[in-house]
Amino acid sequence: MVASTKNNITYDKRSLSNKVLLKLYENMLKPRLIEEKMLVLLRQGKISKWFSGIGQEAISVGVTMALKDDEYILPMHRNLGVFTTRKIPLNRLFAQWQGKASGFTNGRDRSFHFGTQEYNIVGMISHLGPQLGVADGIALANVLQGNKSVTAVFTGEGGTSEGDFHEALNVASVWQLPVIFCIENNGYGLSTPTSEQYNCKHLADRGKGYGIESFILDGNNIIEVYHKVKKLAESIRKRPRPILIEFKTFRRRGHEEASGTKYVPAELMKAWEAKDPIENYKQYLFEHKILSESENQELEKKIKEEINDNLKKAFNEEEITPDLTKELNDVFKEFDYKEVKPKQKDQEVRLIDAISDSLRLSMKRHKDLVIMGQDIAEYGGVFKITEGFVEQFGRERVRNTPICESAIVEAGMGLSIAGMKAVVEMQFADFVSSGFNPIVNYLAKSYYRWQQNADVVVRMPCGAGVAAGPFHSQTNEAWFTKTPGLKVVYPAFPYDAKGLLATAINDPNPVLFFEHKALYRSIRQEVPLDYYTLPFGKAATLREGNDITIITYGAGVHWALEVLDKNNNISADLIDLRTLQPLDKEAILNSTKKTGKVIILQEDSLFGGIASDISAMLMEECFQFLDAPVKRVGSLETPIPFAKQLEDQYLSKSRFEEALLELAAY
Repeated sequence: MVASTKNNITYDKRSLSNKVLLKLYENMLKPRLIEEKMLVLLRQGKISKWFSGIGQEAISVGVTMALKDDEYILPMHRNLGVFTTRKIPLNRLFAQWQGKASGFTNGRDRSFHFGTQEYNIVGMISHLGPQLGVADGIALANVLQGNKSVTAVFTGEGGTSEGDFHEALNVASVWQLPVIFCIENNGYGLSTPTSEQYNCKHLADRGKGYGIESFILDGNNIIEVYHKVKKLAESIRKRPRPILIEFKTFRRRGHEEASGTKYVPAELMKAWEAKDPIENYKQYLFEHKILSESENQELEKKIKEEINDNLKKAFNEEEITPDLTKELNDVFKEFDYKEVKPKQKDQEVRLIDAISDSLRLSMKRHKDLVIMGQDIAEYGGVFKITEGFVEQFGRERVRNTPICESAIVEAGMGLSIAGMKAVVEMQFADFVSSGFNPIVNYLAKSYYRWQQNADVVVRMPCGAGVAAGPFHSQTNEAWFTKTPGLKVVYPAFPYDAKGLLATAINDPNPVLFFEHKALYRSIRQEVPLDYYTLPFGKAATLREGNDITIITYGAGVHWALEVLDKNNNISADLIDLRTLQPLDKEAILNSTKKTGKVIILQEDSLFGGIASDISAMLMEECFQFLDAPVKRVGSLETPIPFAKQLEDQYLSKSRFEEALLELAAY
C-alpha cells in the first residue's frame, strides 16, 4: 500500500491501475475546464445563469465511475461531472444551457433540469427533494425486475431538511431498496450555514434512525470516493439495501454566480481552496510519475479544443422558433386509445365493486403494474377495494406503504422511468395535499420538459355526504384541473368507473382518478363482467331535453337526476362530464346551442372550480345562443362540517333545485 501525504489530501492508491487513476483525473479535469469557460461566457452574457460545482468534482466523477453505465444516476445542478463522465456530447449540453433545440428540453427548462434515458440520467427539479423518492421507485423496479442494479441519487445538506429526504430514506429502508443516497455537504444552503440547517454532528448519523448503513467520506478525495462507492455498489448488487453517504466538501462559489460568497469567512474559503480535489490529485499523479507536466498540458489542450469546437456548434445552431402546435401537443405523451369492448354478460354491481374489478383485471393484463398505498395489502384498503389482491398478485405488486404520500407518488414516477406502471391510492383525496408537490411539479411537467412520461394513476376517494368532517370529505379536483400535464377523471356510475379506470391505467400519462365515497356502496348498475375500456374526453348525455342544459359530474349527477325526477315538467339535457381533463367541449357547446340555458352543478365550493371555467367558456363561445345568464351552483365557501345538518346546508345539493327552477322561469 502506497500512501501520499505531501499534499493537503492523503491518497491511497490501493490496487487501482494507473489507467484508472488517469481516467479519474481526466474526468475531473473536463468539468472544471468547462466551468471555467462557462464563467467567462456568463460574464459575456452568452448564458443566463450558472450553478458552480468547482471544488466538488471528485464526488460527481467518483460516484459515476463507480456505477455501471446502465445504472441510473439522479444528479443535482453542481454535478456536471456526472453528465460529462457519462459522455453526453458537449454540444448538446451547451445547447441545453442556451435553450437551443438540440439540448434536452427544447428550450423548456434550463441548466441541469433535464434527464436522458440514453445516458440513464434523471435530472433534478428546483424543489430538490422529490428526486430522492424517484430514486426509490427506480430501485424498486430494479428489485422487481431482478436486474441487480444500483441507483445513486444526490442531494445537498440543505435538501436533507426537506420532508422528502426523510420519507425517501424511510421507504428505502422499509423496502430494502438498492439506493445510494449521496449527500454533498458543501457547507452552505445558499447563505445558510450548516449550523442553522441541522443540529447533529454529522448528517450520516441520520442513517441510524432509519436502519440504514451510513458512511462519511472526504468528498475532495477522488480515490476514496471512487474506491468506497465502487465497493459499496458491488455489495448492494449482491444484497440489495439502501446506503447513506455524506461527502464532506465545500462550495467555493456562490449558490449561483449572482449571489456571491461574501458570507463565507475568508479563512474558511482559503482552507478549502488548499484542498482543491483536482490540484491535489494532479500533484499526487506528478509525484508518483503517473502523469507528467507535458502530458497534463496536452490533456488540457485536448479538452479545451473539444470545448471550443462544441461551443461553436452550439452557438451556430439557430434559436428555437416557437411552434404553438408543438408546444400544446408535447404536454402529454401521445396515447393511442384502443377501445376494448366487453364480451361477457352484465352483472349488477356497486361502484366500489366495479373499481375493484377494474383494478384486478388491469393487474392481470399488465404484469408490470404495481399498486401502492396505505393499508392496501392484507387489509385490503380502508374501503376494501384491494381485498384479496395480495393472495392473487403477491406483496411485491400490492405494496403497503408508510404514511408518506410524497415519497410514494415519487416512487410511482421512478417506476415509470424504469418502464413500469403504478397506481397510487390516496387513502382519502384530502391527504393528497401531503403529496401535492410531486404531482403538480414532477408528474405533470416531466413529459413537457424532457419527454419522460409519468405512467402513474393516483386514485382519489373523495367527497362529502358521509359525515366525515373537513379532512375526509373534500372533492379537490380543481387543484389539478388547472395544472397542465394532468388528466382528471371523475365517474358517477359503476359502468363508467370500470371502463375509465382501465383506460387510465393504459394511458402513459398521469391521471387523477376521483371516486366518490358516498357512491361506493349506494349506486348499483349492470356492468360487464370482463375487461373493457371507455374513452377520455367523452361526456355522457343521460337525459335529453330542449329547455335547459345541466352540466355536472360525480355525486352531482345523482343529485340532478333526483331533482329532474321530482320536476318532470323540466325538459333538460343532463350531461355527465365523466372526465374533466380532457373536457368534452363539443358536447357542452352543442347542448348549449340547442337549449339556450345552462346550469353547472359541482360539489366543490364555488369559487375557482370547474363550473367557473365552463361558464367563462360558454360566455366567450356561445353568448349569442344564450337566453339567460349561465348559472353556477356550488357548495358553501367554508370547510366541510361534520354534523349532518351542517353538512347538508354546506352541500350544493341543497340549493340546486331552487337554482334550476329559477333558471327555468327566467
